Amino acid sequence: MKAYVIEQADDHGLDAIKLAEVPIPAVGPGQVLVKVHAVGLNPVDYKLAEDGDTDWSFPHTLGLDVAGEIAAIGPDVSEDWHLGMRVAGHGDLRYNGCFAEYVASPVYELARIPDDVSYTTAAGLLCSALTAYQTINRKPNLNNVHTALIHGGSGAVGGIAVQLAKMHGLTVFTTCSTAKVDYVRKHLDVDAVIDYRKEDVTERIGELTDGLGVDLVVDTVGGAEAEKDFDRLAYNGQLVTIVGVPNIDGDDMFGRGLSMAVVNLGGAHGSGDPRQQNDLGTMATDVLEMASQGRLDPLIERILPFDELVDGLKTLAAGKVTGKLVVSLDS
Repeated sequence: MKAYVIEQADDHGLDAIKLAEVPIPAVGPGQVLVKVHAVGLNPVDYKLAEDGDTDWSFPHTLGLDVAGEIAAIGPDVSEDWHLGMRVAGHGDLRYNGCFAEYVASPVYELARIPDDVSYTTAAGLLCSALTAYQTINRKPNLNNVHTALIHGGSGAVGGIAVQLAKMHGLTVFTTCSTAKVDYVRKHLDVDAVIDYRKEDVTERIGELTDGLGVDLVVDTVGGAEAEKDFDRLAYNGQLVTIVGVPNIDGDDMFGRGLSMAVVNLGGAHGSGDPRQQNDLGTMATDVLEMASQGRLDPLIERILPFDELVDGLKTLAAGKVTGKLVVSLDS
C-alpha cells in the first residue's frame, strides 16, 4: 500500500516525508483494519515530522485522524463492529498512523460515522474537535459560568470550542490576527472578536466585562499567554490550556479562587486506563452526532487530494490555514 512515511530516525522535517510502498498492517487483538477514505491534518502532524518520537520504528507512517471503512477484523473484537462499517477515530502517535491506504486501529478509539456525515467531515472532527470538546464539555465546571475567552477562533480547535461554548449559552469572546478577523465574524457566532495584533487583549476583556474578567479561558496559544490569562479571569475563574502549562502564583490563585486544567488528548492512549481510552470513542461519537444534527461545523477550509498531503502540512506549518485541512483518498 501507499503511505507517507519518515524513513529513518535521523530524518527530520516535512521534506523528509516520503510517499512509499509499505505492507498493509497486520491486525492485532482488539483492532480492525480500516480502509482509509479521508484524513485530517493537524499541527501535531508537522511537529512530529520535525521532532519524531522515541517509540517509533522505521519507516514510520505519520497521521492521527482517520475516516474510513472496516476492511478486516482482528481477534477479541465484539460483534458491534462489522465489515464495511464507516468509522472514524483519533490515533496513537506512538504507532504507525493513517496517512496511508490502510491503518490498523484499536476499536476503543473509533466511532461509527452517521450515514449523513461524509468521510471528509468526519476526518475534520477528530483531533481538533475532541480537544475542543475536552476544553468545554470535560474539563471545566460550567456551573455559574457565563463568559468565556477562547483564543484562536480562526483555528480548528478554537473555532469548534467557540461553537461548543455557545451551545452552553455562554457569552464568547475570541482572539485572532488581523488577517483572520473577517473570517471569524463570518463563520462563528461570537460576541466580540479581539485582534491581538492591534488590541491589548487584557484591556479589551476588562472593557467587555466591566472590569470583572471572564469566567473561563481556553488557551490554545502557549504557556506565556496562559500566564496573562490569569489576569483576565474573574473571581472563581477557570483556565483550560491545551499547549503549555503556565507558571502559577499560588497566592493569587488561592486569593481569587482560580483553577486550571490541562488537556492532553492523545495521552489517553498510553494511560493504561480503559475508561479514558474508551472515552476517545465516546467523544468522537458525540461530535459526529452533533455534525449529523447540523449543530457542529468542522470549519473545513480545503479538501486536498492524497498527493498534496505534504503541501497541506507545509501550509499548516506556515500558519496560512483558517479552520481545518482534510485530505481525501477518494479524489
